[in-house]
Amino acid sequence: MKPHTILRTVVIFIILSSTIGCDQISKSIVRQKIGYGEQIGVIQNYLTLTKIENTGAMLSIGNALPQQIKLLLLTILPLIVLGSILGYLLTKSNLSKLVTLGTCFVVGGGIGNIYDRIRYGSVTDFLHIDFVIFQTGIFNVADVAIMSGVFIILLETYFSRTKLIADK
Repeated sequence: MKPHTILRTVVIFIILSSTIGCDQISKSIVRQKIGYGEQIGVIQNYLTLTKIENTGAMLSIGNALPQQIKLLLLTILPLIVLGSILGYLLTKSNLSKLVTLGTCFVVGGGIGNIYDRIRYGSVTDFLHIDFVIFQTGIFNVADVAIMSGVFIILLETYFSRTKLIADK
């Protein structure tokens, strides 16, 4: 194995570990310090901490599904997909640094949420943003990592294609 490949692999695992670690530490603090449904204003009422346990997917989609279907759709299938993406990431050394970073965030965030689902039977969500005309559902650090990763990948793809067209 080439030194560059080893370094790239180490950096990938550092980013993954950091993403998962930040997610799990924040959720652990919330589980210990905030009561279920309790609301704590961080920045007035624009950013609040509100602890909930989500047994479904994003925005509680799938909460009412039978347990076996939830296990398949929200745990087993995502594990297979994340494992495949990680395998692709580790074997494709020609990916740009930004696509690699974004993919690490997506995989790390996904692992963080699946870990919760396996260990606790639900995902702890606790962040809520309300800017009156713009309001989010309640989410967590893993969700931020996933959305940031997707955003980075989309921006990199857009700008690399724009550059490619401009170079023609």
